[in-house]
Amino acid sequence: MLRIRPFRRLWLTLGLSSFGDWLGLLATSLFAAGHVSGSFAQGAAFGGVVVMKLLPALVLLPLAGLLADKFDRRITMVVCDVARFVLFLSIPLAGLLASPAAVVTWALIATFLVEAISMIWIPAKEAAVPNLVPGRLEAANQLSLITTYGIAPVLAALVLAAVERGLRSLANEQTTRLLVQPVDFALYLNALTFLAAAAVVYFIPQISGRGAAPAASKPGWVGSLIDGWQFLHHNAALRGLVLGICGAFAAGGVVVGTSSFYATSLGAGPAAFGLLFASLFIGLGLGMGLGPRLVGKLSRRRWFGLSIVFAAAMVALLGLAPHLSIALPLVVAVGFGSGMAFLSGTTLLGTEVRDWVRGRVFAFVQGAVRVVLLLTIAVSSLLVGLGGEHVLNLGILHPTISSSRILLLLAGILGVIAGVVAFRHMDDRPGVPLLPDLISSMRGRPLGVPDAPIRTGLFVAFEGGEGAGKSTQAVKLAAWMRMAGQQCVVTREPGATPAGARMRGILLDPRGDKLSSRAEALLYAADRAEHVSTVIRPALKEGAVVVTDRYVDSSLAYQGAGRELPVEEIRWLSGWATGELRPDLTVLLDIDPQVGLARVRQRGATDRLEDEEVTFHERVRDGFRTLADADPDRYLVIDANSGEEDIATQVRMRIARIMPGAPDPINALPWDADTTTTLDPDLDSMLAVTETQDLRSLSDRTDDATQWLDGSAPR
Repeated sequence: MLRIRPFRRLWLTLGLSSFGDWLGLLATSLFAAGHVSGSFAQGAAFGGVVVMKLLPALVLLPLAGLLADKFDRRITMVVCDVARFVLFLSIPLAGLLASPAAVVTWALIATFLVEAISMIWIPAKEAAVPNLVPGRLEAANQLSLITTYGIAPVLAALVLAAVERGLRSLANEQTTRLLVQPVDFALYLNALTFLAAAAVVYFIPQISGRGAAPAASKPGWVGSLIDGWQFLHHNAALRGLVLGICGAFAAGGVVVGTSSFYATSLGAGPAAFGLLFASLFIGLGLGMGLGPRLVGKLSRRRWFGLSIVFAAAMVALLGLAPHLSIALPLVVAVGFGSGMAFLSGTTLLGTEVRDWVRGRVFAFVQGAVRVVLLLTIAVSSLLVGLGGEHVLNLGILHPTISSSRILLLLAGILGVIAGVVAFRHMDDRPGVPLLPDLISSMRGRPLGVPDAPIRTGLFVAFEGGEGAGKSTQAVKLAAWMRMAGQQCVVTREPGATPAGARMRGILLDPRGDKLSSRAEALLYAADRAEHVSTVIRPALKEGAVVVTDRYVDSSLAYQGAGRELPVEEIRWLSGWATGELRPDLTVLLDIDPQVGLARVRQRGATDRLEDEEVTFHERVRDGFRTLADADPDRYLVIDANSGEEDIATQVRMRIARIMPGAPDPINALPWDADTTTTLDPDLDSMLAVTETQDLRSLSDRTDDATQWLDGSAPR
């Protein structure tokens, strides 16, 4: 990411500003506390600075993003940084000129103004990043967030401590009074960071611009503000995103607000509070740094909702943790989930929000997060203080009920609900099971998104080894369905489409070049994708019964078990190719490979697969049996050594169970069963579509097959 020159400069600016923000917060808080006397007054001054830092979110929430969208982003950021330089510089200067009360007052006012300006600077920066790193926003956000919440606060604390130690040491050596107090020096240094940031931003012309608004947008300040709110209101996914982010920070706010009382409920000393607080930030950094690599190719919308649910669930478990040794890893897990949610949420905001309104949306989210965080910390601190701890007398048991644990449990439950609601609003892979998708994505192979469900038609696949009689039974079933008045399409794999016919020649011609196992698997998947798209789905949508000779399970058995490729990889590949379309019924005609191959050789010429060794076909048979055992509701396993009419009757009886209005499966049909003992080569060519792909041509070919079977057409 740092090879992109404009982003590298912006990242440097972000680092300076983040360092300045944290150093300014620490130094200003200590500066204000140092100018009053008494523990209460010092605590009030210190806390007042923190409140003033959060208060602008309540006041300037609607306007900050509008300013970021209205003006050139580069100029906006430069002006904001220069203004923050002036304000931070004024704080220590005021200490030299005014009374202590006036100094504290000005420190609070300056903090409020600095934060108000930051609320304009942050949306302008966030809105500019996606334009600098197209296609790599997640990595850019990852680096930025780690800098802001990982490196900058630690560096600020270290610098403040080093300045104080260095200046004190210098004063002791010279035995003179310090002309500049350590906190004052830190504030001067902090002011210079913003001046340097302004200079860097000024020379990044790529972040200029504010995005072109659509023609229908409302002119003027009020109209632009309305546009931003309407964009939020009409975007369900964005509403879910905002809800999820606020829910995650609310749960985190409860953890912060109750941490000191919670540490006491664990029977730990004052140091436990620091451990819990540090663990939260460690988890936050780990979530931002390792989260994308952990989930791999999982949809970022799904990852966002899942992260919130995970973090909230860990908060709920904190309420049940009996000891500090269990609570600490749970707090790390809370931070980990929150870090992943914050990273994925920020990335989604940058990619899914239009450029012309991005500043307003970022300002709204940033402000909403601050408000929620402030309120939850304040309310939870108040409630946990009022509730205290109570010991219940239950005879031999005396459990301690802590209000901090109850609040954590409730916050976790509410956070899980918010995460689930956000997930439902934002899920972009409906129909794909979440847990298998997560596991597959962690392996780098996310599950395919299923196509729109088909509510009509019936899909039947015949599977089995060589010589099992699949083609015969497929045609028998189709003829029975059509003679009963049901529209039916007979097809096969490979070769049911013009492209498939060419791939069939490549795959099965024994005289052709030998293919690698992976190339063979890919060709079968390509044939299947075309087959489903142009033959099977159109027929099913028209309400037809589709009967196919081979489908996905043949690839799982032949390329998976037979060629010994990973079956799950073949399953994923076929699922992606077919849009997860599965047969309503799979008929497995089970046959001993030696018997089946003997039947094939009686026909004459053999293809590439039929020429494989018997051990290959034995693995294929075992593969089919394993698939049938794993999914008995979808499979009908029949001994292929049974008579053709007996097999056909079993198939028809199973069809009658799953298809309302199916014809009577017992009544014999008016043909001689002996006529289907072997298949005429003309029938094989008749079932392959060679010219047109429409349903009418498929139906005509099935009509021809029916006439051939009942004797009304010549063999």
